[in-house]
This record gives sequence, C-alpha cells and structure tokens, in this order.
Amino acid sequence: MDTTDVKSVNLEISAVEPKQYPRKRYPEIAFVGRSNVGKSSLTDVLMNRKNYAHTSKQPGKTQTLNFYNVNDQLYLVDIPGYGYAKVPKEQRETWANMIDTYLTKRHELSGVILLVDGRRWPSKLDTQMKTWLNYYQIPTLVVATKMDKVKHSQWNREAKFVKNAMAINDSSLALFSASKKIGQHRIWQWITKVAKL
Repeated sequence: MDTTDVKSVNLEISAVEPKQYPRKRYPEIAFVGRSNVGKSSLTDVLMNRKNYAHTSKQPGKTQTLNFYNVNDQLYLVDIPGYGYAKVPKEQRETWANMIDTYLTKRHELSGVILLVDGRRWPSKLDTQMKTWLNYYQIPTLVVATKMDKVKHSQWNREAKFVKNAMAINDSSLALFSASKKIGQHRIWQWITKVAKL
C-alpha cells in the first residue's frame, strides 16, 4: 500500500476511553510524539489529503485519540502529544492514562510510529517512550520529521544521532519531510508490513 492507493479517508471516531473505540477490527497504526513534532502533517501526507488532520500552531491541541479510517481496511490513530508544559498537570495525567490504556490494551494495535524532530537530538521523553514501547514489545518505526530544514549533506549525521539515541538500526528509522513529501513511501512500506495489508 502507498499514498496513491488511498481512496477514502474518514475521521470516524474521536475517543477518550475504550468503549468509544471503533468496533471494526481493522489493524491500527498509532502516531506518538512530542507536541508540535508534526504528527498531523505526517498523517495528512500518508492519507493523501491536505489539512485533513487538524494542524495547530498551539501545542497540546489534540486531546483525544483520533481514528482515521483509511480505505475501510486500516485505522491511523493520532494520539495527543506529550511534553507540553502549559497543559495543566491534571490534564496531562488524564492523557497519560488514556494513552497508556490504548497502547497496552488495544488488540488491534499493529504498530506505533514514534515521531522525533530530525533537527535535534531526541529528548529524554522520546527515549523514554521508545523504552516503554520496547517493554511492551510494540513494533515501532521512528520517524525523524522536518528533514527539509536540515541540509541534505547532514542527513547521515542526523540519522546517526537518532539511531544512537533511540538504540535502533536503519530498518527502524525513516527520514521525513511533509513539505517535500520525502519518506512517505518508506513509511507506507513499514505500515503495510506490520499491519499485514
């Protein structure tokens, strides 16, 4: 499957608890990462849509698990970003519980795409998330976003930084740029494999 194969997209459900999750047993791929790392932009590119997944200049805006039905065969799940200090502590705890419940209890979850900012060394929260996903043995692809803002001559260096920080190899990393549409085929290959499409 690839971007050009996406024929239909529908934001089917925005959920905060298991009883609201979709009843259809399609495989699910979840997107996690810090606030403003580019989850909505990546989702838009993969779904071959423009401004469909809400992109906000205000971090912490996504407050629900957003299930996007793709071709009636797959859900892409946008999860609230982590690491945004201006969100009240109580709200952060609520989100943490919601995310933990989904990632550890949802049988339809086939894999997770963990987004990191390709311009910077992955944060402590990023490495903690990767360790957590490893603990629960959830297949994970790390996607370094905003690579159009990195000189192409420095891509290998940045990729090495991410691989070292996240303790991954080439097969678990994709470099991505929403504006340049770089990396989408690599990401779809991974999704197709882990979701068994």
